[in-house]
Amino acid sequence: MAPLPDYRPKQMSLGPLEAEILNLIWELGSATVKDVHDRILADPNRELAYTSVTTVLRRLTEKGWLACDKKGRAFYWRPLLSKQQAQVIKAHEQLQQFLAVGNPDVVAAFADSLDEVASEKIQAIAKRIQAARQAREEK
Repeated sequence: MAPLPDYRPKQMSLGPLEAEILNLIWELGSATVKDVHDRILADPNRELAYTSVTTVLRRLTEKGWLACDKKGRAFYWRPLLSKQQAQVIKAHEQLQQFLAVGNPDVVAAFADSLDEVASEKIQAIAKRIQAARQAREEK
């Protein structure tokens, strides 16, 4: 079970271009503006100004998703979280929002409407939660 990361970005919400560029940074590991810009322009149907890429990278840094390092004359952006860590945080937030509904009847009605595969996943999750709690108690 992937643990909830200690680090969280200042702002979770991302626009479509921010999400696209963050995914490129995850793919590349570390990248310059030119690296990202070239990747986007590799699609012949795309147009995007170099300065727009710079702006989005800065915005992602301000939101706490990326760090910027200077190496020589170039600036390299790298992710502060892995893609998996970001997915864990997002799933945790979505679950918290869902449970904040607070009405057990609504949650139960939702669970009742799930297909068999989803119900089996929920049962498997419940078993893992129970096992994790038992392991913590035994320590």
